[in-house]
Amino acid sequence: MTVLTISRQFGAGGLTLGKMVSQELGFALYDNELIQLVAEKARVSTDWVRSMEKEVGKKFQKFISNLIPKSFMDRILDDQRGYIDEAVYVDVLQKIITKIADEGNAVIIGRGGQYILKDRPDAKRILLVSDLETRIRFVEDKYQLSHKQAAALVASDDKRRINLYKNFGRQDYDQPMLYDMVLNTGKLGFDLACRLTCQLVKG
Repeated sequence: MTVLTISRQFGAGGLTLGKMVSQELGFALYDNELIQLVAEKARVSTDWVRSMEKEVGKKFQKFISNLIPKSFMDRILDDQRGYIDEAVYVDVLQKIITKIADEGNAVIIGRGGQYILKDRPDAKRILLVSDLETRIRFVEDKYQLSHKQAAALVASDDKRRINLYKNFGRQDYDQPMLYDMVLNTGKLGFDLACRLTCQLVKG
């Protein structure tokens, strides 16, 4: 059994490739599904986890205190209600991704999977990259945005990605030596990228 982690620059098509590969290999796909699993494990809402992911690396307590009344916060922080912050998020995520890997035959999109599973011989790690303009056009087409909106979204997610990996104590997330294969989807296209990825997984 094998687990595949797909790390990607935003707009390089990680989820697009993940869906293609998981369908081709008959693997389970984990992207937003991880939000649900983290929420269940931490006993919090999926909306809170989504906010956590968007704000990871920032002053999370300050962020939520500006959005949520103190009386409501006090109820949420009760042991019976569950709680999540950056440390809890990373800890729970590591446990969940490790369990997914134990079960095998899975594709995991992002969320530091390449670090969490770095020492596992049954894990294959790939990185998707593309030039900035191609990534912006991809986001523009996928989400039906203007060029300006797509460029802003790519820039925002690039910053979020930096902040996420700071929580893993890493800054080397785009270094090729971390991965079994690096694919430039802007040059290769998704069909060829899918074939190469499936060949890697099959060995």
